[in-house]
Amino acid sequence: MQANRGEWSSKIGFILAASGSAIGLGNIWRFPYIVGQNGGAAFVVVYLLIVVIIGLPYMLGELALGRTSQKNPVGAIDAITPGSSWKGVGYLGVITGLGILSFYSVIAGWTVGYIFKMLSGHPGSFGSFISDPLQVIILYAFFIVITATIVHGGVSGGIERWSKILMPVLFVLMVGLIIYANSLPGSGKGLEFYLMPDFSKIDGRVILAALGQAFFSLSLGMGLMITYGSYVTKSDDLFSSAGYIVFFDSLIAIMAGLIIFPALFASGLNPEEGAKLVFVVFPELFMKMPAGTIVGAIFFLLLSVAALTSTISLLEVPVAFMVDEKKVPRKKIVWIIAFATFLLGLPSALSQGASEFFTNFAFLPQRLADPDFLSQMSFVFGDFSLAFGALLLSIYIGWIWGAKNAALELAEGSRFFKGFFTVWIFMMRYFIPIVIFIILLNLFGIFD
Repeated sequence: MQANRGEWSSKIGFILAASGSAIGLGNIWRFPYIVGQNGGAAFVVVYLLIVVIIGLPYMLGELALGRTSQKNPVGAIDAITPGSSWKGVGYLGVITGLGILSFYSVIAGWTVGYIFKMLSGHPGSFGSFISDPLQVIILYAFFIVITATIVHGGVSGGIERWSKILMPVLFVLMVGLIIYANSLPGSGKGLEFYLMPDFSKIDGRVILAALGQAFFSLSLGMGLMITYGSYVTKSDDLFSSAGYIVFFDSLIAIMAGLIIFPALFASGLNPEEGAKLVFVVFPELFMKMPAGTIVGAIFFLLLSVAALTSTISLLEVPVAFMVDEKKVPRKKIVWIIAFATFLLGLPSALSQGASEFFTNFAFLPQRLADPDFLSQMSFVFGDFSLAFGALLLSIYIGWIWGAKNAALELAEGSRFFKGFFTVWIFMMRYFIPIVIFIILLNLFGIFD
């Protein structure tokens, strides 16, 4: 381990921090509406299978690359293949992390704003809220500052310490909301939709949606797990740790559905409402419930905590790059990167009605993304860059570094991985790159 670089102080600290990086708005905001649009329980079954069969093996590849090199995505590739152009894949990961952080923090700021809107008892119009430039910029800046403050504390003193607090808080909030939602009259129909699969609903569209959600949810493809894996000691079992990370990530997604679908069906609402489900449908729903202002505030606090566990890791990727490669002190570079990210995200913050130019930016065609700047950034960095980065990293790990070398790294410190050694090599070299390529093609509507 390089001096002054930092490392996790415990296995549970690493698992909670890495789980927190994966758990975010993708689990609690995106997962339920994707489930609603793709047949309910049948989608959930397909999603869980994909997470285990494809997501977990790919995650192991990133973790192995990080631990063997003890570096960020750029440094890791340069350490194994010095001077090669593959280092560009690492740079893509760093840029992707910054791009996602810039627009993701805008949405995270909305969740903070809605805590207070629910407590006021007058949530009002979502459109008016996000088109108020001063309000959204203040909330966006607040979230960036909170994120930077935690990352400023370092690996064990900042990220790990706060993950040990935030993850249990997230779980307790969710359990409370699950109990409440399932006590509502008519909630049983929601559980039936969510937990009783109709396998006739599974088609190519459902499988492709599950593939995309798995990679989005697990934060794969930008080298984040390379960075977190670089702080793991050689004696730790990466195989079991990755299993726990996937388990906790999937558990939180499943728990989110146990809140949202019972509450929706209890109120006779459509589970296919889509992205507006959380900010438009749910505030109206909460206002009709007993103690709805308190329940609504707790729900948006839950979203804020989930978003924070992700923004911490998104900021850590470029910070680790600057600390490793440029030897810049962490406590200085955190705030420089945070400020640069804030500037990068201002167009996204202003693109929901505050600025006509950014609201109708439309650099990409309508079939790929809505015309607003935030949606365009979401497609470029949150969809395309993640999938493209994952494809290149899977090829690099499987063929350039070599899946056997990666498997030997995973076997070190693990009692269980040896039984999967040969299967994992096959998956990493052949199966996973093909699957990721299919995800990439689907983004551009090839299978429509």
